[in-house]
Amino acid sequence: MNLTPPAGTDSPVVPVPPGPSAQTAPHQKALDPLSHPLVVIEPSKSRAGLNLRELFSYHELLYFLTWRDIKVRYKQTVLGVLWAILQPLFMMLIFALFFGRLVGVRSDGIPYPLFAYAGLLPWTFFSTAATASGNSIVNSANLITKVYFPRLIVPAAAVAAALVDFAITFIVLAVLMVYYHVSLSWALLMLPVLIVLLTVLALAFGILMAALNVKYRDIKFALPFLIQLWFFASPIIYPTSLVPPRWRWILALNPMTGIIEGFRTSLFGHSGFDWQAIATSTVITLVLLVYATWLFKRMEKTFADIV
Repeated sequence: MNLTPPAGTDSPVVPVPPGPSAQTAPHQKALDPLSHPLVVIEPSKSRAGLNLRELFSYHELLYFLTWRDIKVRYKQTVLGVLWAILQPLFMMLIFALFFGRLVGVRSDGIPYPLFAYAGLLPWTFFSTAATASGNSIVNSANLITKVYFPRLIVPAAAVAAALVDFAITFIVLAVLMVYYHVSLSWALLMLPVLIVLLTVLALAFGILMAALNVKYRDIKFALPFLIQLWFFASPIIYPTSLVPPRWRWILALNPMTGIIEGFRTSLFGHSGFDWQAIATSTVITLVLLVYATWLFKRMEKTFADIV
């Protein structure tokens, strides 16, 4: 600041304290809330649990998250995707040895290795998808807290990644069916419907666990135990005919019962479909999906704060 008085005057120049000027005006304008309104990005206020239009608009993100989960799962592994085949294959060999030969569990006229693998096929997909999707929101905390997108895409990507392993495990099933000379029937047309039902069940359960896991971290430890109990409550290593008739209605309340038995019937055609069990599985799956998405959307606003 130049404090020299103008020529021809004797009065000193008093310095003026800094105040509003043209140089500070842009700064003040930037702080003016009227000139730059606050924009809050948040999910829609729709009452419906699923906003299919919004989810479809982010389908590319679903693809990239699915591909990320696949790469992370097999990163720096020697066998890679072969692990998807080895897990149900070795479980089938163990069950065939202990339950098929030593215990002598009947398998409704189907060779026990084939019987066990047909049950392990949908179960392995369900357990993998449910576990991965249940932990997906917590494991994606860095992404959740930085940018908005439909959070349902995160557990959906985990289920989609498990579908890749599910498709690979069909290779072993095809080899076993050829080895045991199993002929195909028209019942095989029901298989895609059962796969869709299985995928929806895994997605519904995964969404529910993902929402609860954000608030209650006990879910992370309880989920493997729950999956293990669910395994023995499903007709994987034993047929439903082994259960006394008066208790079968309890077994039918397990949505995996109708799906697993439907898988075996569709693949081997040894008996007719148990439509009542399939209908029960469908109703329970849809009810679970509606409740899970409703709870997920209700808790979604707090994910970024507590994850």
